Amino acid sequence: MQCLYSLFIYLALSSTAFAQLALPNPPWLPPNATFGAKATKSSSGSTVNPHWSTLLGDLLYFYEEQRSGKLPATNRVSWRNDSATDDGGDVGLDLSGGYYDAGDYIKYTFPMSYSVMSVCWGALDYGKGYELANQTSYLDDMIRWSMDWLMKAHPEPNTLYVQVGDADLDNAYWGGDRGIPEPRTSFPVNVTNPGTDAAAQASAAFSACSAVYANRTLSTSSTAALANSSYAKTLLDHAQQLYAFATNSSIPKTTYQTSVPTAAQAYASSDYSDDLAIAGLFLALAGNSSEAYSQAVQTYQKQGLVGRIQGGTVFNWDEKTPGVVVLGAQLVQAYPDLTQATRMDWTADVVGYCDSIVNGSSRAYLTSGGLLYYPGDSDDASLNPALNAAMLLKRVADAGIVPSNKSLSYRTFAQGQIDYVLGNNPMTAPYIVGIHPNAPSNPHSALATGAAPQDIANLDTVPSREAYVLYGGVVGGPDKNDRFWDLRSDWVQDEVALDYVAPMVTLAAQSIVNGTGDPFYTTLEVGSYEDKRPGGAPCDAAVSAGCSSTGRGWRVGKIVMASLVSAAGVVVVGLLIFWMWVEVRHRRGKF
Repeated sequence: MQCLYSLFIYLALSSTAFAQLALPNPPWLPPNATFGAKATKSSSGSTVNPHWSTLLGDLLYFYEEQRSGKLPATNRVSWRNDSATDDGGDVGLDLSGGYYDAGDYIKYTFPMSYSVMSVCWGALDYGKGYELANQTSYLDDMIRWSMDWLMKAHPEPNTLYVQVGDADLDNAYWGGDRGIPEPRTSFPVNVTNPGTDAAAQASAAFSACSAVYANRTLSTSSTAALANSSYAKTLLDHAQQLYAFATNSSIPKTTYQTSVPTAAQAYASSDYSDDLAIAGLFLALAGNSSEAYSQAVQTYQKQGLVGRIQGGTVFNWDEKTPGVVVLGAQLVQAYPDLTQATRMDWTADVVGYCDSIVNGSSRAYLTSGGLLYYPGDSDDASLNPALNAAMLLKRVADAGIVPSNKSLSYRTFAQGQIDYVLGNNPMTAPYIVGIHPNAPSNPHSALATGAAPQDIANLDTVPSREAYVLYGGVVGGPDKNDRFWDLRSDWVQDEVALDYVAPMVTLAAQSIVNGTGDPFYTTLEVGSYEDKRPGGAPCDAAVSAGCSSTGRGWRVGKIVMASLVSAAGVVVVGLLIFWMWVEVRHRRGKF
């Protein structure tokens, strides 16, 4: 049965009916970072701002830099190679393709499917931005590379592969894409080893992207350029199967790391209710299903998700509840016939959530430099919660689902967060690689570092300069005191990731649609970051050199033991140092 299903997927992906948009020839390529230091001479709203267009192009280019598998003839990243082409061989499948999640070489389905869901949602809102920037074909290319791999990872209706690669092997390797350590184990969830959240999130990604190709719009700024009914139907089929898998009453509901414990090292899911709710809403949109909408409402109400909204939770790869209320409100406004049978007023929860951010009454606070900071969630990636909040605030403001005075306050607050990320911060550094000379130059990326041979013991100095510019990579960001060291070994501050980039893609497209002026980084003095760069060292989950001897906030510091009582203790210390290095590279578990 699995072989027949896989054959169907192969034939479907090979069909000319699914043909994607032609890519530009010659291809669009990112300009040198010095371009970002040149302000636009004219602020006329009649032309597209070249800096926002370039930023959008850079962000989409990042996803190509992260590609795994056999690269296509249209590959634009000259320094990338075919890699991990035998993925899935251990289970008799072709699981090659997809993306490396972050700075190393593991493929994680849960955050990847969240990331592409976010991008497709943004295309439903601001698709015209891609058209104006001449990036629609690259959006198409990015979505298809994502979805085509997710189809491979879903070889049977009730099976989904959630991880490819061994985290322990991978975290001990710091080299290029031609020497990725093996074996690369494939980890599934299925009927006997379920993963409700992973199945639901993948379903949401399939539905959101199916809606793009089915031209199921959410705003007047969407695009019809990607309309392809055949591809939309194939994506919808996968979405429906995965949703049925996730909601099947005869299959126990559980988080996916219960079945695949190794996934918890990097992406431990805290719950599955929010994933079921957002999957139901996107399936309602893509499949015109009032039943799926009703089920989503029931999940939201019965599982008490409103409590998370009232508690000021974040929106990210692990927590979708803020997205649920915003998408629910959009559906009620755009598709009243679809939603009217199940009465649900999402607007009050949307307003309550957004107001709490803007008015400072949520659990987040503004740093002295102006960054929205969520204690715990922001500790290992400070920019991502702020960018996701800005994305939701802009979406709500533009959707017309709140009064105009609130729309103005939401836009203003969101723009402040965007400006912070783009350079209006105490470091005068835009936190996106390659867009300005002040941008980070040492992203935590084994791909871009180009260490040959690999030298994991000297991350910050070998090589002295990264071999390749990882254009479009959004880094983790500064600490709660707005300090940023740009250390390659500090994955908390300098690692890039698929989900870090996703909200910025939508925000760039939105800025193009709304005719925003130059991004903030064009005003920065070149070289000013070097003057602002802090002395000393960070104190976080990756680097402890800057921690005080007491009260250090470093989780690995807890393992320092009073065992140095014999000659054997020296050996123990050596082993501990290596173990600690491997351990701190395990990233972003939910606090």
